[in-house]
Amino acid sequence: MKIFLITIGMIALAFAGIAIKILIKKNGEFSGTCASKNPLINKEGEPCELCGAMPDEDCKSED
Repeated sequence: MKIFLITIGMIALAFAGIAIKILIKKNGEFSGTCASKNPLINKEGEPCELCGAMPDEDCKSED
């Protein structure tokens, strides 16, 4: 039971950290790059659906 409570506490702490990050960040968006740069997700070399960047280009979305 003790381990279960510790696990639930750690998960709650992680969710709280993510929530605080969303509140603090401008427009509530996470910073990062396009998913099209990940070869495991984009195996066919398609452009990013959000900004249109190809896997070898930088993200075109504004920060």
